Amino acid sequence: MRGLAAVAVVLLVGCAHAPAGTTGSAPVADSATVALWHMDEPSGTHLVDTGRFHLDATAGRDVTRPFGRFNGGLGFQSSLDSFAFMPFAPPLDAPGALTIEAWLYPIDWSFYEDTPIVARWTEEANKQSWLFTIAGRRANSGPGFHRGLFPDAGAGRLIFVYQPTAAGPPRAYTSTSMLETERWTHVAVTFDGKVVCFYIDGELDAQFASPGAIRSSDAPILIGNYFDVRLLSGMRGDLHPETLDQTAYYAYQGRMDELRISNVARQSFPSLVPR
Repeated sequence: MRGLAAVAVVLLVGCAHAPAGTTGSAPVADSATVALWHMDEPSGTHLVDTGRFHLDATAGRDVTRPFGRFNGGLGFQSSLDSFAFMPFAPPLDAPGALTIEAWLYPIDWSFYEDTPIVARWTEEANKQSWLFTIAGRRANSGPGFHRGLFPDAGAGRLIFVYQPTAAGPPRAYTSTSMLETERWTHVAVTFDGKVVCFYIDGELDAQFASPGAIRSSDAPILIGNYFDVRLLSGMRGDLHPETLDQTAYYAYQGRMDELRISNVARQSFPSLVPR
């Protein structure tokens, strides 16, 4: 879906200035956890969800298994087969409140619009809910799937886009700070039906007024890449996008660990260590 980015109003209050945690341990699934992928599997394409819904995912054949922030992690590269996918499941629909968080170790930024961290956003009509991504260099080429979703944000900034329940274009918000390459950083975005907040290493980075709800849809989960998921096929034994153009326009490059989706707007992240 195309649409102009919503105009954000910065709040003076709303999101908690959450102090960084001191436990330095991997997050544990709780009652608000929709899915938590530790990404600790030593090999293979299976990603176990340790949450109560057991929303296991499947990785593409070009995902690697390097060391993560805690134990193992997933390694992504510039390949169309570098991704993880999970079909739609009802627990994913959390229109009123949402937290998406992960540990990232990016190597480089995309030449195109962005490199998604994780998304429930497709090219199919009425299957767009939200997209959590990193701004790229916005080269004026490629398929342009996301060119109309958000303005030029500067490569390395976090972007959160969601399709509201109310009629209108998608709403897009951007972090103030840029991520660093070749460094582990904890990133999070939260939404409580009133405010969108970005956190970087547990510190509040930006907040925006955004009253409403996220539109429900049957969109699946796609991690670390973006392409038309209708092209995914398992005919060769592994999930693979069957398309003539094998250019990885939106592939995330780097490592990822401890990806969690929650149905509340969290204000603290215990996997952090003191800065």
